[in-house]
Amino acid sequence: MRLNDIFSGNYNAAEWEAKGYQLPKFDIAKVREKTAKEPTWVHFGGGNIFRAFPAAILNDALNTGKYDRGVIVAETFDFEVIDKAYAPYNNLSLLVSLQSTGTIEKKVIASVTEALKADPQFDDWNRLVEIFRNPSLQMISFTITEKGYTYNETDLARGLKPLFAMGKVCALLYERWKAGQLPLTIQSMDNCSHNGDKVKAGVFAYAERWVQDGLTDQAFLDYLKDETKITFPWSMIDKITPRPHERVKEMLAADGFADNDYIETEKHTFTAPFVNAEEVQYLVIEDHYTNGRPPLDLGGALYTTRETVDKVETMKVTTCLNPLHTAMSIYGCMLGYTLISAEMADEDLRPFIQKIGYMEAMPVVTDPGVLNPYEFIGAVINRRLPNPFMPDAPQRIACDTSQKLPIRFGETIKKYIARGLDLSNLVLIPLTLAGYARYLKGIKDDGTAFEPSPDPMLAEMQAIVAPLEIGEADQDWSPLKQLYSRKDVFGVDLYEAGLGAQIEGMVKELYAGPGAVRATLHKYVSAR
Repeated sequence: MRLNDIFSGNYNAAEWEAKGYQLPKFDIAKVREKTAKEPTWVHFGGGNIFRAFPAAILNDALNTGKYDRGVIVAETFDFEVIDKAYAPYNNLSLLVSLQSTGTIEKKVIASVTEALKADPQFDDWNRLVEIFRNPSLQMISFTITEKGYTYNETDLARGLKPLFAMGKVCALLYERWKAGQLPLTIQSMDNCSHNGDKVKAGVFAYAERWVQDGLTDQAFLDYLKDETKITFPWSMIDKITPRPHERVKEMLAADGFADNDYIETEKHTFTAPFVNAEEVQYLVIEDHYTNGRPPLDLGGALYTTRETVDKVETMKVTTCLNPLHTAMSIYGCMLGYTLISAEMADEDLRPFIQKIGYMEAMPVVTDPGVLNPYEFIGAVINRRLPNPFMPDAPQRIACDTSQKLPIRFGETIKKYIARGLDLSNLVLIPLTLAGYARYLKGIKDDGTAFEPSPDPMLAEMQAIVAPLEIGEADQDWSPLKQLYSRKDVFGVDLYEAGLGAQIEGMVKELYAGPGAVRATLHKYVSAR
């Protein structure tokens, strides 16, 4: 059983389906022919998240029979991905959805019609120019990570031959402008807040420099800034797509699916002909398009207003997902856990995050309307975090904790104060913040050392708690006043907020000695 059998039509559908593989319901050749002539969508970033999510929902849209165009992928960073993960399989891939029950769902994805290397050193660049000059093109989109939108003085000075992704995109937009100021929507699908503004800033930086250097006409920059022509909508995307999983490889091999080799490129991109991803997914897109759009709503995407996209993001990062992640990462590191899914079997940690979410954060949740906060957090706690296939570690989530606390907990505290709510309802959020002072010591609950995760303020924060000793009840606790009055770390001065004394008391309990972290956690979670 190989992907190229599906492409060539030389396969036994009953055999594949009997083993649980969902096959394309559309004519692959016809979709490719139509897309080649009248392309509507180019996506930059051919990595695992693209194949597992945007390409997969387009595949679902094509399966309805109500749409007839595929997506053309362009890779700006790691060209080996095209050579090793796309070309040998005629751009087909297998999506393996990892269920929290430990089972998998398998679907052949055939929506990618072309896979191009986005750089002038390759012939593919000429094809990209041709596509960008085609009036049929409606949308270009991105999953290139937040770092992919960066630029620097060196690249800006390269003129019309930039190396960075945003510069290349700007060069292609220049071709579209020259073809008749054709409209287009530029859609980030990266997991970062206000992502459309990041693409806009990158594209504008190059265009402004080129105008300044006399390389392009001012009219090109005016075109990019004309919202009847070019738009940069926001989106909220949420789906975890880990690197190919050994257990998945074994399950596919047992089926007789032969395309199960791992691929690692020289740039250390980890991929495979299959992509494994969690079953739960969300894509909420600001509906601000200038030339029509592919109907991704047929595959489950939600189109809405910019304000609503922002509300969905706020719901996720301040209430329904990110605070739970940080709480369990701080305590998970101290209790010796290395897997988030394992923490979800812990009799204290699971109710700890449940009660933070439902009892403490949910009273001030931002309800976006298009997604139900209770359903969202329910999926997080019952399906996403316990998923045994997810190799996520508390150590990874604990990275940059000092940068995350103001949004993930400070915003909730501010809303309680602004609305005059009873602060005595906050117990486990203060316990999380108390845990941070204990985490900074780099000593697990059993007394052994651990390395706190990278954080730009780690050394500064550790210096504050350095005088404090674990196991010393009678000591000068004044460093805590210095720590918990830091608005830049917690979003509020916790003493001004009326929570300082409560948190100090919890810290003293956590510092009591070996076993104190578990005992304190159990005490407050049980009493809640």
